[in-house]
Amino acid sequence: MAEPTRGGDLPGEPTSLWLASTHDDDPEPEPLETDHTVDVAVIGAGIAGLSTAINLRERGQTVTVLERDRVATGVTGKTTAKLTSQHGTIYDHLRREFGRRKASQYASVQEASIDEVERRIDELDIDCGFERQPSYLYSNEPDEIERETDAARAAGLEASYVTSVPPFERAAAAVRFDDQAWFHPRKYLLAIADELRDDDGASLHEETRVTDLEPGTPCRVRTERATVTARNVVLATGFPILDRAGYFARMHPKRSYVLGIRLDGAPPEGMYYRSGNNYRSVRTHRDEDGELLLVGGENHKTGQGGSTAERYRRLETWARERFSVDEIAYRWSTQDYKPVDKVPFIGRAGAGTENVFVATGFRGWGMTNGTAAGRLLAAEIDGERPAALDLFDPLRLTPKASFGKTVTENADAASEFTTDWVRALLTPDRSSLDPGEGKIVREGGKPIACARDAEGDVHAVSAVCSHMYCLVEWNDAEESWDCPCHGSRFDPDGEVLEGPANEDLPARDRP
Repeated sequence: MAEPTRGGDLPGEPTSLWLASTHDDDPEPEPLETDHTVDVAVIGAGIAGLSTAINLRERGQTVTVLERDRVATGVTGKTTAKLTSQHGTIYDHLRREFGRRKASQYASVQEASIDEVERRIDELDIDCGFERQPSYLYSNEPDEIERETDAARAAGLEASYVTSVPPFERAAAAVRFDDQAWFHPRKYLLAIADELRDDDGASLHEETRVTDLEPGTPCRVRTERATVTARNVVLATGFPILDRAGYFARMHPKRSYVLGIRLDGAPPEGMYYRSGNNYRSVRTHRDEDGELLLVGGENHKTGQGGSTAERYRRLETWARERFSVDEIAYRWSTQDYKPVDKVPFIGRAGAGTENVFVATGFRGWGMTNGTAAGRLLAAEIDGERPAALDLFDPLRLTPKASFGKTVTENADAASEFTTDWVRALLTPDRSSLDPGEGKIVREGGKPIACARDAEGDVHAVSAVCSHMYCLVEWNDAEESWDCPCHGSRFDPDGEVLEGPANEDLPARDRP
């Protein structure tokens, strides 16, 4: 077992800007208490779930939204909130692996999502800091940028190749997309949630944990206190709680980190992204307290990659080398799922689930893809078949684009499973725990996850993930147990923080 790492003192308040600035705006939650029947049950109240719900209501469908936590407190509440069709070097990839027509479909879907968000903001008079801004994808590889610029133009986007990339003048080149946008995602979604609450054809139940889904005609969604019967169900969660299409083998979870920074001076205009295995994301946010620079990056596979606290420290160092930092106000992390062929899964969930739909695998670009999912799924449920759904079809076969990556990712998950079990069973660690520390020990041949909190109390739970029995790893920055195989996360007492696991880690006696 590797030596445990310590989070230590990290800069900034440990919450996202979006949550910190709206925590007083939440109405009292209304958990589901009684059985009822609707046309569509939507599981998840992030941008994909609420976009689906409001699009369905506009089509006359009755809707119930079920959310385990509060509105937009999951991935949507921990994004950098860029509304852009510029998703890394995606268009060169799509043109090569899927063809020019599919690349054009992807581009038009993303652009339509930006327009849809802007339209709703105008219609509902939402004050959420929406601004049109240019977006830059920059790199020190001019050939890569030239290919992406050409592919984006061929897909119908107004993309320009530039060699001046303020504030990253050392970058060799960039592709610039004009008329992109940023906004405050939680303020936007809280307004949509209010619209649904005021609508007799919709209901929204927060703090309602879905425990089981029975597909069929109709479907039944079971929660801890009541059941929703629905003709159709939409799974708008990070990972589908019902996996009939092998999603666990076709996408993998990644974590990334964000710092909210106040600068000594004016922040840069525009949005910036450097792609690659260790990407960087930069954008400005304006609020009543002034301006914040949001700096993101340091991505890695969930449960792998060593100390997460060090990720924040490296991000801070990078920011201080490039900007005049006055204060780090916030820090937060998020989790996204990356399909092996880089295209989200939007559509019918899989075999034997005729009336169940999914929206997942946004690869870190959920603001436009989640909005698109709501629009496309509402149309399909209402009897239409948008052409773009062929591109996003969860049951698609893309061996050229995905075979090698699928093999690699599944071999990695199998390796983590085997290695962690061997380490836990052969080399148990009985050294003492410091506050904020976690490690796995062996007791009676069983691995136990032990963590000591800031008050000095030890929490002991099973170290075996309740999803597919991998061993969890300690996340020292967030003080959580993370599964390195498929991304489930648990708090020190074993409660599920993120799926695909749907059951808590059982408590164990302290060794």
